Amino acid sequence: MGRRLGTWSTTRDAVNSVWYQSADQLVSRSRDSARKDGWAAKAIDEWVCNAVGNGIKPQSLHSTPATKEKIQKLWTQFVTEADAGGLTDLYGLQALAFRSMVEGGECFARKHIHPMSDGLTVPLQLQLIETEQLPFYLARPTPETPKGNVVRASIEFDPRGRRTAYYFYKEHPGERLFFPNYLDLIRVPADEVMHLFRPLRPGQLRGVPWLANALVRLWELDQYDDAELLRKKFAAMMMAFIIRTNPEDPFLPNAQDQQTTDSGGVAGGTPNDQGVQVATLEAGTMQELEPGEDVKFTDPADVGGNYESFERMTLLRIGAGLGLPYDMLTGDLSKTSYSSIRAGILSFRRLCEQIQYGVFIHQFCRPVWRAFIEQAALAGRLDARDYQANREEYLAVEWHTPKWAWVDPEKDVRAEVIAIRAGLKPRSMSINEAGMDEEEVDAQIAKDNERADRLGLVLDSDPRRTDARGAEKVEADDPEAVGEDTTGDATAQPKEQRRKEMIQ
Repeated sequence: MGRRLGTWSTTRDAVNSVWYQSADQLVSRSRDSARKDGWAAKAIDEWVCNAVGNGIKPQSLHSTPATKEKIQKLWTQFVTEADAGGLTDLYGLQALAFRSMVEGGECFARKHIHPMSDGLTVPLQLQLIETEQLPFYLARPTPETPKGNVVRASIEFDPRGRRTAYYFYKEHPGERLFFPNYLDLIRVPADEVMHLFRPLRPGQLRGVPWLANALVRLWELDQYDDAELLRKKFAAMMMAFIIRTNPEDPFLPNAQDQQTTDSGGVAGGTPNDQGVQVATLEAGTMQELEPGEDVKFTDPADVGGNYESFERMTLLRIGAGLGLPYDMLTGDLSKTSYSSIRAGILSFRRLCEQIQYGVFIHQFCRPVWRAFIEQAALAGRLDARDYQANREEYLAVEWHTPKWAWVDPEKDVRAEVIAIRAGLKPRSMSINEAGMDEEEVDAQIAKDNERADRLGLVLDSDPRRTDARGAEKVEADDPEAVGEDTTGDATAQPKEQRRKEMIQ
């Protein structure tokens, strides 16, 4: 209530009322920043690369190995056919959907069921829809709205508060030049739509752009950088100033009559369409000054301190608003150490994992998997005659997020080995955390070992044949392979003949 905070304007409106007042501006300014501001574009790229990467991939948990293998093969084929637009695969759609959620605050994915005659392996495809195509203003029932249901922010709810439909424009309102009926609304049942957004408050209906609390600083920093660049550019263009102590001295032509100097620069200016004299500058300009005139270029220290420290401070606050460490946002590692980088990355990755599992996998990946299994069963691609009785077993799935890459992977691998050998974590968990399927890894290892045995190869990577130091193992119970030792210890001293037999 003090004088210092008298201009702090606040509101107790609910989240949807606050969002409704500025939704259009937030989305449009966020998209404008993503197009034109390098820092905003870098922040979005970092989120997409770290959260989605080359794809968040599923592993079926069906108890029958043959059924599980069939599901995984069908999924692999479905991935390449999932995009209704045919521009990318399912993992590309994941990245695009996440990017749209960060930039626009939310994204919608509509499921399209196709006839078998279309030739798809699984008759299911996905279409991504941007937030602008679901109008912000619609808050009343339409002729298509069932009696008793309500519409809020273009989302229809039944009396129990469950989402029953979405009211989309037939086309994106930004495509009005190509579609004259773009403002026509179409009701789409909620079970055909996946709504992706990060809920920040209970009861929130629509998403807010992730750049929202950094937009002002991004805009101001861009203006400041531009002004600083122009200041230095103009200062560098001015090669020399000529001060005429005697206005009648014919040393150089009059400035008003001079257009181009001998050095290629322009001294003076040219009138614009309104007849106003406009000064122009080029590299190597020699500008003539009137008697008594002088020129001084402003030093950044004269207007508020060091430029670099100001920019760093601003970027630190922008990164905090976007949930990104400073070094990840800027790529500047000049004032960081290995421990500080690792600490910052660990904090970011905890936040990233929370969004991966609590938002993206729940709102996008799981519904896609459910629709994929159902359509594969209905289309007969999957022999699931017991689907209704064992539905949960078919839908059981484990999602593998992209592997985290570390600055010093050798230390992390050693830590994993120690934890596994000590029984602190299962080997399968370590493989899953790397974004791989443990069964596929084991099958590939077995295949490699079989090929090595067939060719008579003894590799350091084969723990059946070599120890941790790469030395070849010898069976301790073979008297010919063990030398005599008066201490009673069996020391491995293999004979040449035994070595040949082992290789065979």
